[in-house]
Amino acid sequence: MTSGGETGGVTGTQDKDYNLIWYVEACLSNALRLESYIEDAERAKDTEVADLFRKAQADSRKGAELGKKLLRARLDGG
Repeated sequence: MTSGGETGGVTGTQDKDYNLIWYVEACLSNALRLESYIEDAERAKDTEVADLFRKAQADSRKGAELGKKLLRARLDGG
């Protein structure tokens, strides 16, 4: 967080953990949003854009999985 020193006193969660949770949620949200963008591109028969959004969606899913794995390890104490 950039707002001058929050270290969990406000949220009850350390910034690094909060930021990791936020990152996973953002990746998952992006993957969901991209699904509708893919459908829009397919309806317009624009395979180039649909392919771009599929690649971005795969990247978002990968980011979410990596983030969940790291978060899981940290919450388990490892």
